[in-house]
Parts: sequence; structure tokens; C-alpha cells
Amino acid sequence: MAPQSANRHDASLVACVLAIGGLDPGGGAGILADARAIARAGGFACAACSLLTVQSTSGMQSAKAVSEAELIAACTEVLKHQSVRAIKIGALGSHENAHAVGNFIAAYPTIPVVVDTVMMPTRGRGRLLDERGVSVMRETLMPRATLITVNVPEAEVLSGRRVTCLDEGHEAAKVLLARGARAVLLKGGHLPGDQAVDIFVTQSHAIELSAPRLAVPATHGGGCVLASLIAGYLAVHATTDTEPSAVERAVQWAKKVHHTAIAEASSVGGDLRVLLA
Repeated sequence: MAPQSANRHDASLVACVLAIGGLDPGGGAGILADARAIARAGGFACAACSLLTVQSTSGMQSAKAVSEAELIAACTEVLKHQSVRAIKIGALGSHENAHAVGNFIAAYPTIPVVVDTVMMPTRGRGRLLDERGVSVMRETLMPRATLITVNVPEAEVLSGRRVTCLDEGHEAAKVLLARGARAVLLKGGHLPGDQAVDIFVTQSHAIELSAPRLAVPATHGGGCVLASLIAGYLAVHATTDTEPSAVERAVQWAKKVHHTAIAEASSVGGDLRVLLA
């Protein structure tokens, strides 16, 4: 087993979150968006780059995965020396990286892990996780996650269920729970209705989190930001508590901040607006 993060529970240290994900040169998504969200939650962002992309706020042109050896070396160095109290996993690029990260987080069972199951970019060409990586995510990452965050298309792929309404969303979330995740946040932005309704499900209960659907220009990196807000809250407020109640508090706080961030999304050029700019 890998050594535990040095001095991780020392209250005098600033809580760190290790974000594992892609580098978006335009800054709207990936580890740069993660860093803004973690800082908003009061944490200190660390990052391990899993893939390099050519993209901007007008879309992604290409993506190339970093080798699993380089990725795990970066993760290991941060965990060895810094006060990492949560891990957020985003785009991984390849099935090799998904497998390696799944094995890596297994060595740190007391650290909360939020997995954003991103597979495709908001706009543009290429994939953020290869097709073989989807099965690895299902089999290796999900069973080791404190929480997985999925949008409707991702939930359909991972659960094998059609999701066109809230009832179907609840059923898909239960399937994902049965595959090992301790909690699931199914984001309802792709579903119809005046309210955007997210479904939060644990083994013991389910709740719906509603917010008015916003008539705003298209945004970029919203999934990254939401998952990282949750991870940041867990790092700062619930260092060793990965019980469903702590995760639910983190989700409820993050949902409110995220909704405001969408309403106030900024234009930095290009076609898509960004959050927490």
C-alpha cells in the first residue's frame, strides 16, 4: 500500500485537493477550472495532468493522453508531501490511465474521491476518455468513488438505461449505486422542464435538488466546476468523514454556488462562457 499523505490531518495545514484531469489551454474546463472551484471552496488546488488538449472556448480540436507512468508519478509526489484531503477525478484520456488511477486511489481509502465521469467535450472533436476506458471506469473507478457525478448521456452509457425523465434518472442512479459507487449525483440539465433537477442517491435515500433553469448563453466546464466544488467542500469541512450525510451537505452547498456561477458566467472570448472567472 502507498504511504498516506504526509501530515494530512494536521489542522494547521491548508486543505489540499488533488485534481486529476485534462489541461484545457483556454482555461474554461479541466484542471484550470478545477483549481478555481477548489479555491472557491476554501481549499488549495493541486493538479496532475492526465491528457493534453488543443482547445479553447470555441471547442476541442484534439486530445492526447499523458502516459500512466507520468500521471501516477505526479499523483504520488503530491500525496507523499502535501495535505491532500480530497481527490477529484475528471477526464483521463485513456483506459490505461483510468486503470492506473483506479488502482492508485485504492491505496488511499480514507481520502474522499469525487469522480466526474466525463467522456466527451462540450463542443468539438475527439474524446476525453477512450471507449475501452468506459468499461474500466465502470469496473475500477466507480466502486472506489465516494461520489460520482454524471450527466444524462453519461448515466445512460454507464448504466445501460435510457434516461428521459426523472423516474428513469432515479432508476439509472440506482444501477450505478449497485455497481459500487457510494453516492451518485445525476445532473438533470439535459432533461426537459422549467426546473433543472439533479438527483442525489445513496444506499439509504434519494433527494432531488431543484433550481430554476437559466436562460443563459452556452457555458464550458460546468461539470468540472461542480465536481471540484464538492471535492473542495469535503476537503475543507469533512476531512475524514465520507459518510453520506457529509457528501450530501457538500453537494447541496456546491449546487447553490454552481447555480450562481452559471448565472454569472463570463465571456473570455470564443463561443462558450466560463464559470468563476
